[in-house]
Amino acid sequence: MTEVRPTAAASASLWERDAEVDAVVRAIEALGTDRSSAGTLLVIRGEAGFGKTALLAETRRIAERHGCRVWSARGGQTLRSVPFNVVRQLLQPALVSLMPEEAREYLGDCYDNAGPALGLTEPGERQADPQGVTEGLVAVVRRLTRRDWPLVLLIDDAHWADQETLRWLAAFTERLHDLSVLVVVARRPAEVSGESARLLDTVAATAGHPATTLSALTPQGTSGLTRATLGEHADPPFCREVWAVTDGNPYETVELLAKVRDSGLEPTEGAAGQLRALNRAARGGGLVARLEELGIDATRFAWAAAVLGTGIAVDMVAKLATLSRDEAVHCAELLRSARYLTSPDPADAQADGGDLEFVHPLIATAVYESIPPALCTAMHGIAAQVVTDSGRGAAAASRHLLRVHPDDDEELVEQLREAARDHLAVGAPDAARRCLERALLEPPPPETHAQVLYELGRATLLTAPARTIDHLRAALAMPGLDGTERLDAVIRLSQVLVHNDQLEEALRTVETEVARHGPGPARMRLQAVQYMWEGLHADETTSPGRSERLAGLARTCTGRDNSERVLLILRGFDAMTHGENAEEIVEACDRALVNGRLAPGLGWTDNEWGVELPLMLASSYAYTDRLDRAESLFTEALRAYGSAGWGGGHLALAHAYVGLGHRRRGRLREAETSLRESLRIAERVGRGLPLYWSATCNLVDTLLARGHIDEAWSVAEQYGFAPPYPSTIVLPDPRSVRGRLLLAVGRTKDGVNELEAAAKAAAARGHHNPVLVPWAVDLARALAVDDPGRAARLATDARRQAERFGTDTAIGEALRCAAALETGQRAVRLAAQAVTYLEASPCQHEHAAARIEYGILSRSATELDRGLALARSCGADGLAAQASAALEAGLGPW
Repeated sequence: MTEVRPTAAASASLWERDAEVDAVVRAIEALGTDRSSAGTLLVIRGEAGFGKTALLAETRRIAERHGCRVWSARGGQTLRSVPFNVVRQLLQPALVSLMPEEAREYLGDCYDNAGPALGLTEPGERQADPQGVTEGLVAVVRRLTRRDWPLVLLIDDAHWADQETLRWLAAFTERLHDLSVLVVVARRPAEVSGESARLLDTVAATAGHPATTLSALTPQGTSGLTRATLGEHADPPFCREVWAVTDGNPYETVELLAKVRDSGLEPTEGAAGQLRALNRAARGGGLVARLEELGIDATRFAWAAAVLGTGIAVDMVAKLATLSRDEAVHCAELLRSARYLTSPDPADAQADGGDLEFVHPLIATAVYESIPPALCTAMHGIAAQVVTDSGRGAAAASRHLLRVHPDDDEELVEQLREAARDHLAVGAPDAARRCLERALLEPPPPETHAQVLYELGRATLLTAPARTIDHLRAALAMPGLDGTERLDAVIRLSQVLVHNDQLEEALRTVETEVARHGPGPARMRLQAVQYMWEGLHADETTSPGRSERLAGLARTCTGRDNSERVLLILRGFDAMTHGENAEEIVEACDRALVNGRLAPGLGWTDNEWGVELPLMLASSYAYTDRLDRAESLFTEALRAYGSAGWGGGHLALAHAYVGLGHRRRGRLREAETSLRESLRIAERVGRGLPLYWSATCNLVDTLLARGHIDEAWSVAEQYGFAPPYPSTIVLPDPRSVRGRLLLAVGRTKDGVNELEAAAKAAAARGHHNPVLVPWAVDLARALAVDDPGRAARLATDARRQAERFGTDTAIGEALRCAAALETGQRAVRLAAQAVTYLEASPCQHEHAAARIEYGILSRSATELDRGLALARSCGADGLAAQASAALEAGLGPW
């Protein structure tokens, strides 16, 4: 028996909860012993009335006795559509202790990402990225938990939490391993489905142990509780009947015993027959009937409180219930006395600052469901006005507007559009979507219908690409979307089609719109977008003559405005993929910059053109040996997305391309770290998308370069790195990388077939950059024994392409391949030439490989030592092992 075992009616809700309380005590004691210990998550599951709230209250008392800070929050049945509602409640104790200037200084970058979601600061004009806001909230709570250790976070009724809070909670609990904090989450086992259920399951999975499931009281426990409440003289038949009529539900048992005590009923067998009637008065219809007995004013007050759900301030309830201030105060006292409402616990104060709250969620649910449907709808409409008049804004009022029946109300449509904009600005696109979908039901007037569809498409852009496609198509098919809005809708539609791996449809969409426009800026912009998507197309159906037309346009461009800069970037990328002269490629790319930087409007977070253009520019530098410029751009992307709070796909791409920069440079350990982080984020965004392929392909390529062949194969198997390939270009070429992987694991025939397919696809697209699409050198090595003639021809052709391209890396790699196919002094001379070129290249991994191969061919310990040192500095463990083995074998023939 623990020190906190209930021994009186005051703690009756904890009856038969010794084991659960013991688990809480152990977790709190562990939390307080070591600031560096890992965090703990306790998940408590139980049906309504089984004592979850009581157990959390006891957790608070125990934690505070142990010197812990405790923050708590609760979900609400009618509040699930309010974004960030629960996490705001949770952080209120910490936020009220910081002045605005202190909060900004203490939270740093997190303040800009998460501040608007938490109500600390006004949102900006730009649509916030939901994943970035989630990550910002994680960072905020991590900082605060370190400041306020030892800290306990309590979340009650998590099944009613808003999805934005649940996303934060899932991300936060994943990181508990390096943060000393106790998180206790209580929820019902049902009551939730869809995304919320998935997120709650994700949270539970991070606990590392099964959730605590609360059970009903046993007959023996019910007898003990009955005697503790009514006296030891309560006889056994009476106690058994208490258990029978309540089914052992702890809340109902406590309420029933309170009514027995208040009524003066003696706990004898003769009185047991009256228990069912008393119990009916404490639940469902009986509770509602008892409410009606308090009078119409008290009933209206309770209904209004249930509609508001949160922030139950007497003045606001009075307005909604059309009561005077004095009448409202009187009703509040009646409802307190009747155990419907209570004053909030000061230790559990919430952000809304209400005067009252319902005694139990079961009561709130019963009262809300008792409101006649038509009246309930009308009260929500009035509540929206009351909330708006109180200064809380359209977003706060929107949850009430969502429940109003459609009635062709233009003003309501505008209110919902305003609320949607507010939700998007704080990173709650799902809430914005609900507002705009409801606005469409009103419906909007014909002149704004297309605009609402357009706004809905923008709202779902980052979270539901398929829905965005439908909404934007519908908007474009209707009158009312003209000028810059129509142009933006077309371009956004093409972007989401590309990111949804529907590139051909994106091309058709832009081509159709180009045909609608005469010469001018709009047509030029659309044509640039068309060239951009064609440049990313990995299929064999690109427009004939495209490269020639693009080259002709770019030849006249000086980079004086963004239209010309876009064409220069597209030309540089196109020429890079085709393996044209690298110096000319770099010259075109340099003209697209302004003082060596991306021009305003073409940056990583600028919406007009999208992320593809700066990625094309940086990639062109990466594959023309201008790695300093490429890495500067990739690092800028990571910094820009971090500062803007953009997570999800944008952040996954940034990490992938930072990893690509490291890989090209030869910093293989750093590359692997960046690419694994990219893949972790990409997993949350969704498999099969181009960004997912970028992360996976580069990680496999990096692991092969490190010599970690088994791990590369495991990653390929785990993440589906196999045909069919995406419709967009992936850098480097995935067929070439998979072919090399198959050769490395000993599946030579499959590897050769894959490289043959890479050769065919590259020829159809005109992609002859031997570094970007390196199938030829790997295929030549694979065929060296069985088909030396073809291997030699492939090596010769690879060298010709490399010399046309003109980079030290390309030529050095071609010479390495040629040396591998030769013998004797000719092999030595070719290997020496490869070293010369790759020593001048910024790609240190390839330089290390060339040194080691030359050292083996020339039997030079000096060259092997230099190659070994390079391999170790790169993290190329396979090359290092090869060099070490050669050195250990001695300098004689091997």
